[in-house]
Amino acid sequence: MTHRIHHNSTYWILIFSISGLAFLGLHYALKLNFVSGIEEAVPALKKITFCGFLLMMVLLIGKLFRKFIISQIHSEGDKYNLLRVNRLMTGVFLAFVTASFMFDNLYTTVVSLGLISLILGFALQAPITSFIAWLYIVFRRPYKVGHRIQINGMRGDVIEIGYLDTKILEVSGDYVQNDRKTGRVVYFPNSLILKDQVINYSGPQIPFIWNETAIQIAYTSDLKFVEKCLMDACLNDFEKRYPKRDVKTRKRWYPEVYFRVNTFAWLEAVISYPVEPNDTTGRRTRILTGALPMLNAEPDKVQFPEGSMR
Repeated sequence: MTHRIHHNSTYWILIFSISGLAFLGLHYALKLNFVSGIEEAVPALKKITFCGFLLMMVLLIGKLFRKFIISQIHSEGDKYNLLRVNRLMTGVFLAFVTASFMFDNLYTTVVSLGLISLILGFALQAPITSFIAWLYIVFRRPYKVGHRIQINGMRGDVIEIGYLDTKILEVSGDYVQNDRKTGRVVYFPNSLILKDQVINYSGPQIPFIWNETAIQIAYTSDLKFVEKCLMDACLNDFEKRYPKRDVKTRKRWYPEVYFRVNTFAWLEAVISYPVEPNDTTGRRTRILTGALPMLNAEPDKVQFPEGSMR
């Protein structure tokens, strides 16, 4: 895929370069009056050819920047945002060059664009606010493509950040629990981040967040044994899931077991552990399926709640 994109960019760079040189050649050829009988049209043709040359140069520079971003930026989120900015700036310069050649001078162009912007500003307040919020997202980076976020009661994985709205793949929702993907796509205007808090699951301890799982045990259980079983299950799963990460040498990722008193007649053994935001349910399941057989194998050391209050 990357090779195909690279080849496609090279193709368009070549096309824009040749087209730009062709327009520039025609522009100077018209100055030499090689063709007779079109003297009245020469000023307009010179203007058109020079405009075409500038347009090709803008497109060429845009493609060069795009090629650089794709090849040199490794973060998918940063790459996505920079490509959006590059596309926007290319469009702005294309519009400016075209408008400047439609009027007699630059002052007229600026005044005309200013009046148009003023009118559109009143008519399109909501979209403009969302566009400003998009600039905030690009430069402040409260979230990027691939991040799991929560905003205004919505939770999901960011799959697209547009100029006016953000698209997320919903997690949890009305019908699914435990951080499972629902398959539904949620759109919200970018302006929402300017008036509501954004919770980003991709915090400073990337790629992990912290989660915890509790099991209920009797007061007469061997707490040291329970702690060992939970820790072993958690560490074994971590080593299998993330073989290139050494949890034992990274204290910030080391799990911890603590105990708390339940409202009813039992204790809760709680294990706190690092997990990727999109693997919370799977990791919890693997820890439980690893720990429970060890706990059930020693009924003399571990007792579970019994009776109607269980």
